[in-house]
Amino acid sequence: MQRRGSNHRLPSLLFRSRISYVMLAMFATMSAVYVAGRLWQDAQNRVYLIKELDRRTGKGHPAISVDDTLKVVACRNQHKRLAALEMELAAARQEGFVGRYTPETNGNHTRKRLMAVIGITTGFGQKNNRDAIRKTWLPTGVALTKLQEDKGIVVRFVVGRSANRGDSMDRDIDEENKHTKDFLILDDHVEASEELPKKTKLFFVHAADKWDAEFYAKVNDNIYVNIDGFGAMLASYMDKPRVYIGCMKSGEVFSELSHKWYEPEWWKFGDGKSYFRHASGESFVISRALAQFISINRSILRTYAHDDVSAGSWFIGMDVKHINEGKLCCSSWSSGSVCATV
Repeated sequence: MQRRGSNHRLPSLLFRSRISYVMLAMFATMSAVYVAGRLWQDAQNRVYLIKELDRRTGKGHPAISVDDTLKVVACRNQHKRLAALEMELAAARQEGFVGRYTPETNGNHTRKRLMAVIGITTGFGQKNNRDAIRKTWLPTGVALTKLQEDKGIVVRFVVGRSANRGDSMDRDIDEENKHTKDFLILDDHVEASEELPKKTKLFFVHAADKWDAEFYAKVNDNIYVNIDGFGAMLASYMDKPRVYIGCMKSGEVFSELSHKWYEPEWWKFGDGKSYFRHASGESFVISRALAQFISINRSILRTYAHDDVSAGSWFIGMDVKHINEGKLCCSSWSSGSVCATV
């Protein structure tokens, strides 16, 4: 009886054991799936956190190409250069680069930019030359103001101060200017023939600061100018942003101390002793951008013995259009000239 009972319980135990194995296998499988799911979710969270950290810190993947590296270096160099230029601009503004001329708005009317500022270099004891110019091509009084308003051309005699500040020569100029109001007096310049290059530079500096014009011209006080022809000539160059216009020439550099045109810096012009191409000092024109360049760099621009050579040296290394304009060859009296030596 006992054996038969034992035989009946054996299948029941085997069945229960199989169920236990199946349940255990299912539980293990579910546990594995759960753990794998959590691991995958954790991995996704880590990926998201890394990407978010990279986005917020601005750090990308450490492995970048050589081209990308060069672009990064170039970008950093540009940022450094921009920062340096901003510092230079701020320093230039402190030194007075920013022009005192600003477009004035009155209702819907805005002051237009001038066509040109013409500086006539003159000196003490040259009143006869100035009077001759006033009687021929330079308007006086109300007509001088009308020339500026109607044609956008400002004309001023340019003169410095006496080495003995306030002496009779200074007083004579001040008295003359009180009546004519046609001077640009350079208070920071001492009048002297050997200082003409510095005087020319200061004219462009002060003219660019005082007036906003398309062009700035320098002429001598023995030059006759056809104002209408001059304005028409300049209008033909309005589409060129950086121009240096004049009767272009070159010539020998004289190293002999006794020579009239002696150049103390003659050795800088090479063994051939020849000047680079530059505009004749009788009359030449520069565009607005070049006048501003002179104003910004006034303290470091070198001057030579002659003002025309000095001006040419300022533009020789720049991206400037040199224009050999026959109409500004004042000494030649050629047909179509807008100026002539008198």
